[in-house]
Amino acid sequence: MKLLEIKNLKKNFDDLEVIEDISLDVEEGQVVAIIGPSGSGKSTLLRCATLLETMDSGELIYVGEKAVTTVDGKAVYAPPKDLKRIQRYFGLVFQNFNLFPHYSVIKNITDPLISVQKKSKEEALAIGRELLKKMALSSKEDAYPYQLSGGQQQRVSIARALALNPKVLFFDEPTSALDPELTGEILKVIKQLAAEKMTMVIVTHEIAFARDLADHVIFMDGGVIVEEGSPEEVINNPQHERTKLFLSRFE
Repeated sequence: MKLLEIKNLKKNFDDLEVIEDISLDVEEGQVVAIIGPSGSGKSTLLRCATLLETMDSGELIYVGEKAVTTVDGKAVYAPPKDLKRIQRYFGLVFQNFNLFPHYSVIKNITDPLISVQKKSKEEALAIGRELLKKMALSSKEDAYPYQLSGGQQQRVSIARALALNPKVLFFDEPTSALDPELTGEILKVIKQLAAEKMTMVIVTHEIAFARDLADHVIFMDGGVIVEEGSPEEVINNPQHERTKLFLSRFE
């Protein structure tokens, strides 16, 4: 089952074409890794997919529901009420955590459950505590973000995204703000989610991780998909010279 469909997405910033014409599908239970050099449009693609950035044209469909269509060459968004419902299909983990510094760990997780999903405080606490247990952070429930390591903060942000029970979870360079020692703990969490068949789209510079974990790898450059396929095809046996050149830096 297709959970996400992006068709002919185009995005400009003034006169700069950031995404030229990108289409991709994400199936239920699939892990899609997006790799490529800085400035290739990877993060902009994620921001368009999660409605943080406005598309110029194209289609964006979640679970068969159209968030964006194109009329006369211009992107037309669904009414706010429909978009609010569609937003519940996905979660996003940012590279810089984006936790509220004045909220405790547990409040960072439970606040969206109470304010957005209208759950009771008791139900929200039960969900939050279960996720903190899963992230090996039960003892940090009452701590504040500044009291946590970068890896712990990122695990809290993953728990916050999971709390809303999304069908698709997006990661934008989830380890880029971490030192190498802490990177491993985040990759371990993502591997655990993959084992649980969580549908994920991950923008990453961790090439070995993408090769080991992803079902489908997309290599982007210059706002287009240069090459895509299985990790075996794209990472181990790339066909395009641009892909070969990019991956040669990681050998």
